[in-house]
Amino acid sequence: MNKTDLLAAIAAKTNQSKAATGEFLDAAIAVIEEAVASGDAVTLVGFGTFKAAERAAREGKNPKTGEKIKIAAAVVPRFSAGAGFKAKVAAGKK
Repeated sequence: MNKTDLLAAIAAKTNQSKAATGEFLDAAIAVIEEAVASGDAVTLVGFGTFKAAERAAREGKNPKTGEKIKIAAAVVPRFSAGAGFKAKVAAGKK
């Protein structure tokens, strides 16, 4: 499912226009990005938590040449699925 498919599905469930749904989805994504970028966690109970996590510096390998390279430390976004989301996914796989 891509963003267009997601917008269509949300619009159908909420009886809203695709344009209004698109504005809402874009705003929700922007708010989540801004909060996580500022160091806050965004928790949607039952769905999951978006947060920033530090990734330590490490040594990697160039797959083309086999040469060792240094990979710098970074702050990256993380998502941890909530119990309700995990249960829904597990039920769908049976």
